[in-house]
Amino acid sequence: MRIEGTLSKWNDDRGFGFITPAQGGQEIFVHISTFPKDGVRPTLGEKLTFEIETDKNGKKRAKNLFCPERPTAKRPPTAPSVPSRRPASYHRTERPGFFARVIPLLVVVGLVAYGYSEYTRRAAPLTASSAKPEIQTPPQTYTCDGRTHCSQMTSCAEAKFFLRNCPNVQMDGNNDGVPCEQQWCTSPFAK
Repeated sequence: MRIEGTLSKWNDDRGFGFITPAQGGQEIFVHISTFPKDGVRPTLGEKLTFEIETDKNGKKRAKNLFCPERPTAKRPPTAPSVPSRRPASYHRTERPGFFARVIPLLVVVGLVAYGYSEYTRRAAPLTASSAKPEIQTPPQTYTCDGRTHCSQMTSCAEAKFFLRNCPNVQMDGNNDGVPCEQQWCTSPFAK
């Protein structure tokens, strides 16, 4: 006997839900495998008709499920198969001959070799001419002239010279080797 009902609960992750019969009564278990294989996922509130079966544990479940509101998928009629008119000696899997496989490979290798030789011929003069001479700054000459504090310096380089070479300087309060950190040598790239 077919019963009408509505899909009232559905767990899409686990593939099951419950149908509330239209006449009332307890909800009926339904599994995804009983739905038509039409590619449409079950939706809450969907009208269904089904039959009831009892499983081996004595629980009721839906079977022979039909979804009257879903459109029925009509497949186009298939054309009758036409016999092949190819000769019996024709084989689709014929492989090309040895030369038909080797010649394209030789062409590719030749193009790569030519391209590499042109690249190295053109790149060699560029590397020789593109080498830029290093810009050398004349070394600044500082002398230990009795200055000992950061406020007396004019640059980070001068403060570093005094810290390395002059006695009794008071420019490295935390003894990390970087002088005048709050005034001149504030960035790690300061010179």
